[in-house]
Amino acid sequence: MERWIHPAVILVATDLTELDRLMPFALQQAAQSGARLLLLHVLATSASMTADAAGMPYYDPAGALDFAANTLEPWCALARRQNLACDALVREGSASQQIGAAARQFQAGRLLLGTRSRSKLGKLLLGSVAEQVLRSVNLPVITVGPEAHIPVAASNGESAVLHATTLRETSRPGAALACRIAESLNAKLLLLHVLPPAAELSDPSGGRSGQPAALDSAALHELRILATETAAACNVRVEPHVVHGNPAIEILAMASERQANLIVLGARHRSLFQDLARDRTIYRVLAHARCPVLTLRDQQAVAAGAHTGQMATYG
Repeated sequence: MERWIHPAVILVATDLTELDRLMPFALQQAAQSGARLLLLHVLATSASMTADAAGMPYYDPAGALDFAANTLEPWCALARRQNLACDALVREGSASQQIGAAARQFQAGRLLLGTRSRSKLGKLLLGSVAEQVLRSVNLPVITVGPEAHIPVAASNGESAVLHATTLRETSRPGAALACRIAESLNAKLLLLHVLPPAAELSDPSGGRSGQPAALDSAALHELRILATETAAACNVRVEPHVVHGNPAIEILAMASERQANLIVLGARHRSLFQDLARDRTIYRVLAHARCPVLTLRDQQAVAAGAHTGQMATYG
């Protein structure tokens, strides 16, 4: 877990179009942790195609490599002026495979990715590369969405990390990691659990069944236990919050209201995307979050739990 909280290497995977959005976060995180930045662009074979004077296509890998390197180098130069180590790397092949290979080769402790802008239908276009990377790499992935920006200081001067938990996931390791990250940022930790809308818990006759109040009480009790255990492991203030509503809307609302620096979505026993296929919570959070979103896979949570001795009991 320690190399995820204080990474020695931060890998920034870029298609070159979102560098203006990605690099402020990369520079900020590298400055906070003293990490070396590694800017990676993977060149697909089709991107190396160009045309001659007659309009005939031909393969020009040298030209494509030069263009990518020349695009990345000014950002590395900016990082070096801020006394941050930075190197640019251009590889050719399958983007998801090369990103994973670079993460292993350089022992990256964190991976930054950008998502594409939304379509006219308002749906986030994650792209096959980003989705494959989120499914496969064994390290935390911080996704910078199209609406993300470096947050201004909160009115009360406090920073916050928001961890959304279903209480059915491997919640203790995820909460422990979120807490340690909050500690490294000198921020408080907000633990959020979203219950279904109260109207959905009413009895068929339209009266109140009493179930919403019972669920509120049980969920808040479990969340307070999690908050107490989490706070004991790191020196931050932990606030438990239970609300009713749509998970994505409530996560985004609290992150915006409390000016969160980071949203942490915990690991799940099933596929990160399969588990939320019905309401597309993760996609919606990534699409609209105004801060970066860190996602974890179940293998990472197991490793974190083994490190902290706090294995999940929810499932």
